[in-house]
Amino acid sequence: MGACMALCSLASCASCLCGSAPCLLSGCCPSTNNSTVTRLVFSFFLLLGTVVSVIMILPGMETQLNKIPGLCKGGTSIWVIENKVNCDIIVGYKSVYRMCFALACFFFLFCLIMIRVRSSKDPRARIQNGFWFFKFMILVGITVGAFFIPDGTFNTVWFYFGVVGSFIFILIQLVLLVDFAHSWNESWVSKAEEGNSKCWFGGLLFFTILFYALAFTAVVLFYVFYTQADDCAENKAFISLNLIFCIIVSVVSILPKVQEAQPQSGLLQSSLITLYTMYVTWSAMTNNPNRKCNPSLLSLVSGGSTTPAPTIAPGQVQWWDPQSIVGLVIFLFCTLYASIRSSNNTQVNKLMQTEEGQTLTGVEAEPGEDGMRHAVDNEEDGVSYNYSFFHFSLLLASLYIMMTLTNWYKPDIEYNAMLSTMPAVWVKISSSWLGLALYLWTLVAPLILRNRDFN
Repeated sequence: MGACMALCSLASCASCLCGSAPCLLSGCCPSTNNSTVTRLVFSFFLLLGTVVSVIMILPGMETQLNKIPGLCKGGTSIWVIENKVNCDIIVGYKSVYRMCFALACFFFLFCLIMIRVRSSKDPRARIQNGFWFFKFMILVGITVGAFFIPDGTFNTVWFYFGVVGSFIFILIQLVLLVDFAHSWNESWVSKAEEGNSKCWFGGLLFFTILFYALAFTAVVLFYVFYTQADDCAENKAFISLNLIFCIIVSVVSILPKVQEAQPQSGLLQSSLITLYTMYVTWSAMTNNPNRKCNPSLLSLVSGGSTTPAPTIAPGQVQWWDPQSIVGLVIFLFCTLYASIRSSNNTQVNKLMQTEEGQTLTGVEAEPGEDGMRHAVDNEEDGVSYNYSFFHFSLLLASLYIMMTLTNWYKPDIEYNAMLSTMPAVWVKISSSWLGLALYLWTLVAPLILRNRDFN
């Protein structure tokens, strides 16, 4: 009987995988919108690829694979005779590059297919919201094919693609954080006006002070550990400029004119953006090839003065450096938030190519004849997010994951090693400056473009 029930469950799952997104909900799941389920499943594909990349870059993986009889064999080709594999390709940064290449190709394909889809009545919307089994098989097929790519110049070329894509994704992360802070502030202010105002306003004040305190502490630590009296001029300039820029945007956010045009703006958003900017600054300085200006966290904790060499062997890239772990956590938060967000912030929606938050009041998904709870199709009159831009964002996210897991090191063909370079530093710092400019624009846009409605 149990086996029969299991087979029935598998059959139900298979039908859902070949069907639409709403079918993925079970009877115990809360009702939700079709668009939300679709974004969550695509995000799950991205997270699955991230997990695989993390596993393949773990230390000792090549040693463990070599213990399997008849599996590994040295050489320059990926697949060799006698069904043996060059394990140097399927571990370390090379595996991360190929896994993220497959993810990028997968999302780029759907980015092209979904251009100018306006509603769920478009036949392509069924492809977006269904056929999950076939999508998964396409991703698996692209991934397998990616591991047939010979080394050559692929790693170096794909590194530059990763740098550009990560630069753009850092900006998208900041926009999502701005949107989150706006929604957070609006929600707590609304609750304060309805009920216990002291509690909610106290919470807003606490987190605002906390974020600013953490950011200020970070600035002090940067000056102490990442600068030298007679060296590290770049780091000194980066820290000082970003500190000044963060003070400027914080002051602008509470100006009377800005408050009048943007009642939801405030120091909570500015404090969160300030803290994120300090993280990007720290991440940039950790890629400085100058050893004196880039101490390792381990050496700081132990009181030593040595730092990791800027040249890293291919199989020894350690993604679990502190800045990489923080970056991965922020990435996971932003990916999840992008999947479930329903924003009413006009400026952010325009930047993210999405519509204003659409909710269906009084409409709840009812269980069908099969007992499954089906989601509500909330896109018959118009999509709630830009399908093509969503896939483009996931494409950039896969490139960001690639750079994060490899610590932004550049592959060097001649020495077969990974190098820490200044271009990675400048890319991160430039993204922090442009990100602050975008946040400043969300504050002053209503004052400059007076003929447009920002309500």
